[in-house]
Amino acid sequence: MWENLLLGVSTALTPTNLLWCFAGVVLGTVIGLLPGMGSATGVAILIPLTLTVEPVTALILLAGIYYGAQYGGTITSVLLSTPGEAASVVTTLDGYQMARQGRAGAALAIAAIGSFAAAILSLILLAALAPPIAQVALRFGPPENLAVMVLALVTMVVLTTGSTLRAAAMACVGVLIACVGIDAGTGQARYTFGSINLLSGIPYVEVVIGLFAVGEVLHQIRVGGARPIRAGFRDLVIRRSDIRDSAGAIGRGSLIGFALGTLPGAGSTLASFLAYGLEKRVSRNRENFGRGAIQGVAAPESANNAAANANFIPTLTLGIPGGATTAVLLGALTVYGIQPGPLLFTEQPDLVWGLLVSFFIGNVILLVLNLPLAPVFAQLLRVPYGLLYPLILVTSFVGAFAIDNNFFSVVLVLLFGFVGYGMKRLDLPMAPLVVGVVIGALLEKALVQSSAIFDGNMWLLATQPIAVVILLIAAAMLTAPLLARHRAGRKEHADVR
Repeated sequence: MWENLLLGVSTALTPTNLLWCFAGVVLGTVIGLLPGMGSATGVAILIPLTLTVEPVTALILLAGIYYGAQYGGTITSVLLSTPGEAASVVTTLDGYQMARQGRAGAALAIAAIGSFAAAILSLILLAALAPPIAQVALRFGPPENLAVMVLALVTMVVLTTGSTLRAAAMACVGVLIACVGIDAGTGQARYTFGSINLLSGIPYVEVVIGLFAVGEVLHQIRVGGARPIRAGFRDLVIRRSDIRDSAGAIGRGSLIGFALGTLPGAGSTLASFLAYGLEKRVSRNRENFGRGAIQGVAAPESANNAAANANFIPTLTLGIPGGATTAVLLGALTVYGIQPGPLLFTEQPDLVWGLLVSFFIGNVILLVLNLPLAPVFAQLLRVPYGLLYPLILVTSFVGAFAIDNNFFSVVLVLLFGFVGYGMKRLDLPMAPLVVGVVIGALLEKALVQSSAIFDGNMWLLATQPIAVVILLIAAAMLTAPLLARHRAGRKEHADVR
């Protein structure tokens, strides 16, 4: 392995590759700042511009855009409550509340530190465990993926603050929204009401932009007269205690992100939600989550970055994309005449290991660039909200239109903006709804495929050991709070007697 790493270092540290790596992370950060763009769109747009350079150089640039966009989405999530893509949604829950409390700089700094730490840990694991993990990932078929999706929904429902029943209802609404479009099993149009625009479904990007960005603006307009944040410079700088409090969250988030990132199709979004849910579960101050807990930023950001790196395991070793962006990168590999698969590591080690080492270099560049600039970014919150709110709305609508150059996307953003405003008025949780929207299509696909495998007899799911274990964990998470409340009620009744 050391020989391969040295080969990767010699490949990645050439002046040309270093320059393109730097350009990639900077471009990625800018792309991440634009709501609706996302890393997949940014990579797809720039593939034609890379056809004149060496494949390894092109891949280093595109990979830099990939993880640079992750941090760009974090900046808008924290400062403007505007997630650049679905993986940044969870960061909005506590990151924006920290910004409202004058701690935007600390939120952005811990996001950069957590992402860097996750990148280092995931890259070490990636270099050491890629081949054996790829073999384990091969054992995850539709039944196992179905169980993982169920676990994700249950985790978010159980760990949402407030009424579990409301959280479950919102998760179901999210899944129903994801069902709009073509039926995965029959190919029939479903819930489209005759609209051609709905045949391809309701994209989650428009949903999250509307719920969080437009919904927050409408809510703040109703509340009225919010003053710009006037935090002192010390409040914008991360403290040593913040790093100490976040260390565990970063470690746990990194491991969860890496584990889920190795599963084909799981992507970074599911990892960020599960990492946030686990952190809320184990935290001693779980009541602070959703109100500005720094662990609520550290955990999903670490998971997000670790999953982004781990996504390359199924992509490079199996030729199966780990997520939307790696699916685009997989297409780029084909364009460059490269055949991904188990033989890639032995036939083109300079390309593979040069790319992996560039991940480390790119994350160092991101840390060096963004850690000192976190307080500078936070100064955006000093802009009077009378000027900031129109900027948020314009950015949201332009970003939505840019996704498909379709005005219907703008209509969807506005519609879900009113939905988000109504949910805030009624104190309904948004996170379960977003989880339902994001994984609803994946859940349905896994369900249809599993039903086909079992010839319609879903009881045969019990013959799949991995799926059974995952579903038992989900059942335990769902019943444990109910049992705890029942025991507490019996104890209180006994004390009264």
